[in-house]
Parts: sequence; structure tokens; C-alpha cells
Amino acid sequence: MTNDKADSKYDDLIKKLKIDCKKCSGLCCVALYCTKTDGFPANKEAGTPCKYLDTDFRCKIHSGLADKNYKGCLAYDCFGAGQRTTQLYLPDGTWKTNSEQEDKLFKIFISVYQLHQMLWYLTEAFTLTSDELLKPTIELLISENEQMVQQSMNHIAMPDLSEYRLKVNKVLKQISTEISANASSNQIHGINYLGKNFKKANLDRKNFSMSLMIAADFSGCSLRKTNFLGADLRDANIKNTDLSKSIFLTQMQLNSAIGNSNTKIPINLSRPATWEK
Repeated sequence: MTNDKADSKYDDLIKKLKIDCKKCSGLCCVALYCTKTDGFPANKEAGTPCKYLDTDFRCKIHSGLADKNYKGCLAYDCFGAGQRTTQLYLPDGTWKTNSEQEDKLFKIFISVYQLHQMLWYLTEAFTLTSDELLKPTIELLISENEQMVQQSMNHIAMPDLSEYRLKVNKVLKQISTEISANASSNQIHGINYLGKNFKKANLDRKNFSMSLMIAADFSGCSLRKTNFLGADLRDANIKNTDLSKSIFLTQMQLNSAIGNSNTKIPINLSRPATWEK
């Protein structure tokens, strides 16, 4: 499978945004607020370990998550924030051995998650834009992001990311507009497409950013440079669908959708193990 996104100067950085639970200390299973209605085992307050988190920070029921229909656990992806937080701020231990600072560590994990998510979009944005004047702006934002991730514990635990997020959103909006400009009928972001039947439609360059697309049917659609930035794709049917040239997709979106072995995906993402053969 080929993909323009493969030829990125940020390939090494992109690898850091892929989860590696072996190098983490179960932060997502502790730091996050979870609810049963969102597909997690139980209602859980932030800072409270999941009842299935083992002493080695592995999930006791990981192999049975699909059978129990814990869609929240199956879909979740931290953009590599778990291992990055553990490596940078817990090099000699875990949150358990740093109990006096565990609240701060959990806040750091959330901050790194948000920064990594924006970094994921920025690295892709760099490959997508044809505006040579915009590329230096993206490079500066990527550099600024990396600097923020490596701040001292006190600074990164209590960050104000609002200004930075505005700058990132401005760039992403500019690129989204650039890409969708040639579409026959542009989509307005944030629309409700709940259960929409798009079967075999030509959706090339359409902008579905921030749209509600739960249980939508994309089977047989043309999706070249279709923008899914922030779209809710839970239970969307992407079986036998080519998403390899779609843009601003994340691992979490794929994990929450329904695909199969014939679903083609962007080269920087992984095929969920729960998809049908």
C-alpha cells in the first residue's frame, strides 16, 4: 500500500505517537474518568485505578474486552502519551512509587495526551499543504509542541494550552479549506450524519471535520482526501472501504469503527485486531 504521508520528514516523531503499553505504567487506566455508558467496565473517577488493572499495569481481561463489548477500552488510544509521560517523568519508577506526586503525574498525562493529539495532526498537515509559506509555521508549532512536552513537572502539569490550540486550529482550518476547495459540494463541519447511508457515494475532498457520523455507512465510497478531523465514527461501517487516502484520521477513530480485512487504511495507522477477517 502506498501513501503520500509515508514520505514525511517527521516519520521518527510519528513513531513516538503510537502507543506502546509495555513502556507505560497503566496511566490511562488510572488517570481518566470513565463511564459504563461510554463502553468502559464501570463508572470510575479520574485518579482511581480500574478494577481490572493488574499489578504489572496490564489489563487482567484484555483478551476478553471484545467479548464483554467494552468498546470504550477497545477504541481508546493515547497517541503515545502513556509511555512518553512514563519515560520523561517516571524514569525510575511508576505512579505507585511516586504517590506524593501521583495527582500531578495524572495531570501531566492528560496534558501530554492533548499535545500529542495536536502533534499528530500537525505532522500530517505538513505533508498535506502545498503552501510553502505555511510549512515554516507548521514546523514552528511542531517544535513548540516538543518543547512544551519536555517542560518541568510543575509547568506541564498546569499548562494553558488555549493559545497554542488556537494557532494549531487556524493551521488545520486553512489546510482543510485548501483541500476541500476543489470539491463539487463542500461539507460544513459539525453536521449530524447519524446513521447516514453514504453507500457508493463520491465523497472525495469532502470536509466532515467535527461531524457526528455514528453508524454511518461508507461502504463502496470514494474517500480520497476526505477530511475526518475530529469526526465521531463510532460503529461507522467502513468494511471493504478504501480510507488509505483519507486525511486527519486517528487510530481511535479506526478502533471505534467497523471494518474488515478488505478495509484499506492510512499507512501510519494500524489495523484493529477486533475487525472481521
